[in-house]
Order: sequence, then structure tokens, then C-alpha cells
Amino acid sequence: MTTVLLADDHQLLRQALRHALEQDGFDVVAEAADGEEAVRLVADHTPDLVVMDLSMPVLDGIEATRMIHVRSPDVRVLVLTMHDEPALVVDAVDAGAVGFLTKGSSMQEVITAIRDVAAGEILVSAEIAASMLDEFRTPPPAPRRPSPLTPREEEILQLVANGRSTTEVARELFISAKTVKNHLGSIYAKLDASDRTQAVLSAVRLGIVNIH
Repeated sequence: MTTVLLADDHQLLRQALRHALEQDGFDVVAEAADGEEAVRLVADHTPDLVVMDLSMPVLDGIEATRMIHVRSPDVRVLVLTMHDEPALVVDAVDAGAVGFLTKGSSMQEVITAIRDVAAGEILVSAEIAASMLDEFRTPPPAPRRPSPLTPREEEILQLVANGRSTTEVARELFISAKTVKNHLGSIYAKLDASDRTQAVLSAVRLGIVNIH
């Protein structure tokens, strides 16, 4: 059973999330009303996943995510926020978050996202993805810099940037999912990234891939 910690300063939202998650078979092991409490409770309970708000007292969600990522790197953090500014998304990625949803999402969308992130997927909501696209669609396009990636790695990362899953990339390129994962590992190492989102953001800045 997937264990979850809820970090949000709004008690009613935490209660609603707890009820929905427990109805869906998740085990909510703790709730935090601020970022500092979230960091402490993660150390106490070691949940599989944290649902993290960004705007919280004492310690904000980005700094709490950063501390959790350093101290408990196997704990995955899904940001659930009312903010969709690209700069905040990038800051959260840099801090170690692996998923992003706005609070405008339906409860079923939140549950599905938690399930996907717990299973190892990287997730960005449509609203946040759109705001990030707007951020990167500023003419003129960034000049392409020398790429540390091989042509095959660039091809795979472009498909990832287009929203393809590992299985879809494998099917499209007629290679195995294991080969795709091996290439992704090499890409992460070359771009100093810990996951797909960081790799794509780095590649966009370098002009290696485009977001359409």
C-alpha cells in the first residue's frame, strides 16, 4: 500500500484529500500544516510520497521539498499548488519535486496524479505545462549550443519533451523500454539532471530540444 504525507496549511483541504485517498486505498500516514513540520514528519514516517503545497508558513514548500530531497531522496514529492508561475515550477524542479498540479484540478485528477507519481512517473498538469511553454516560447529562439548528447539521445529526449512515456518512446523508435531507460540514464548524467523534467528544462535552455 502506498503511504502518503499531506503538507498543506489548509486543514479542510487536507481532510478532503485524506478522505479521498483512503477511499482509494492509499495510507495517509501523517499531515503537516507547515513546511518545517513536513520535513520532520517525513523523517519520522518515511512515506512513499508527499503532496506538498508551496505557500506554507514557517518553511515554504520549495525549501521543504529541497530538504526532503536531500535527506530522504527516495521520497517523491508532488506539488499541489494554486500557483502556476514558470519560475516557481523551475524552482520546485530544482528542489527535487517530480510532479505538479494546480488546485484547480479535480479530486479524481489529483488521485490519478498521486497514483502515477507513486508509480515513478513525472507529471506536470496541463495548466502548468502551458505556462512553461509560454515561458520558453519567447522569440527569437535560443541559439543551439554544442550538445553533450548523441543524436539518439537527442531524439529520445525530444520525444520525452513532447510528452511521450518510456513505453511510447520505445514503440515509436522500435527499441526496448530497457534501452530507452539506459539512454535516459546517460542523458541525466550528461545534463546533471535527476529526472525527466530537469533534463528537458536543461535541454531547452541549451537549445537541444524544442517544446511545441
